[in-house]
Amino acid sequence: MSVPVVSRRREVSGGSARSLLTTLLGEYVLPAERPVWTSTLVESLALFDVEEKAARQALSRTAAEGWLESDRVGRRVRWTLTSAGRHLLAEGAGRIYGFGSGAQEWDGRWLVVLVSVPETLRDLRHKLRTRLTWAGFGSPTAGVWITPHLSAEADAKLILDELDLSSQAMSYLATYGALGSERAMVERAWNLADVGARYQSFVDEFSAMRPTTPDGFLRAQTLLVHEWRRFPFLDPQLPAELLPAKWSGTTATDLFNELHLRWRTRAQERWSELAGD
Repeated sequence: MSVPVVSRRREVSGGSARSLLTTLLGEYVLPAERPVWTSTLVESLALFDVEEKAARQALSRTAAEGWLESDRVGRRVRWTLTSAGRHLLAEGAGRIYGFGSGAQEWDGRWLVVLVSVPETLRDLRHKLRTRLTWAGFGSPTAGVWITPHLSAEADAKLILDELDLSSQAMSYLATYGALGSERAMVERAWNLADVGARYQSFVDEFSAMRPTTPDGFLRAQTLLVHEWRRFPFLDPQLPAELLPAKWSGTTATDLFNELHLRWRTRAQERWSELAGD
């Protein structure tokens, strides 16, 4: 059995059929622990204006990545999550539902990673920046990467090993000293204004959403989770004392938890109807 291919870019991509399919698999298929018909997935994706051809292509490509396997029952095809697919989706669900901006306790220490890549190796520099950024690191100045999450050192080591840069890197734990401003360092390392604006857009969109029909609840719940999936990769999840005042991420976290609970039963009921349960 092939190992599923997953990338953080695909996990947070906005409107692709495959990204929406991943949300459906994680929100409805994974908890149900039973196969799902092609028609169920095609009809569900149609709620988001995904055409049947694109839906079937998304299924085929997701299966090719090792997330799904199919079998025939008469003239119909049903899909089952592979063991590796279940593992990745369960891991993603834990990340999504356990995520809360500003909720982490912090002992004041920073993980600092020093790694320098020559300007002439631009492609390698770009890969390093992209990978460390997706892992939650920020860079206040060239060659310096920081995070308040000390456990992220394992992620950094994996990235540096894969890019063959470990021998050129150093890491250490530190508290901020007397020079300069810790908050100014944070502002240079991360674009919190952009993240905050994205959170506010999430709040504006979903606080105004009022589903009333079975399809409406299914669509609203799926969109809620689909949009929320972005934030664990966009937000470095800094401790509350490092965040701007009236951080919109706190409001967004509360709204997500409230709406997910409020809409869940009606959305699951509609999914069960489509699935023929």
